[in-house]
Amino acid sequence: MAVIKVHGSVLSTAAQRVLLCLYEKEVHFQFVPVNMGAGEHKSENYLSLNPFGQVPAFEEGDFKLFESRAITGYIAHEYTDKGTQLLLPGSNKSMAVLTMWKEVEAYQFDPASSKLVWELYLKPFFGTATDSAVVEENEAKLAKVLDVYESRLSQSKYLACDYFTLADLHHLPNIQYLLGTPVKRLFDSRPHVSAWVADIIARPAWSKVLAMQKQ
Repeated sequence: MAVIKVHGSVLSTAAQRVLLCLYEKEVHFQFVPVNMGAGEHKSENYLSLNPFGQVPAFEEGDFKLFESRAITGYIAHEYTDKGTQLLLPGSNKSMAVLTMWKEVEAYQFDPASSKLVWELYLKPFFGTATDSAVVEENEAKLAKVLDVYESRLSQSKYLACDYFTLADLHHLPNIQYLLGTPVKRLFDSRPHVSAWVADIIARPAWSKVLAMQKQ
């Protein structure tokens, strides 16, 4: 069997999604660090793996992928019998529900949360000034999304169903960063959202991703 290689940075939320998925599926992989500070993600060699010059990139022998959610989808389907069942097998209706909540993460949660991660966590990390207007605008957007989540999670333990799936997994990297910012209050003030967050950040696979950042 070909060795799986994940090229990326352990600080990248997109790379973290892929690493988390591999740990959940208990699939062996090799992590190849990409030094973005040195511009390695724009090198000719790396652009052959991801033509957009972003992380991560995924290799399994001659098979190559980029875009984190496409990669996690492949892993979950290809290794469906290993580790955590991250899909919602069964009818077309159940598959559609999972797809719907994955789309909600990608198109509703991620835009606002990613901007807040950038403004409140990464800008201070890099020593640049936070734009308070951008923070205010995206806190309001995120609050509306979390209101929808609060309603959903009052009916279901996780977003797509009563067990952990890709729909939940995809949220973890941004949530982890935001818990270290004032935005944490938006999660804490919604009881069902707060319980869901506490549950998913405690997953052993996520602890392994966080441990990679300390190496």
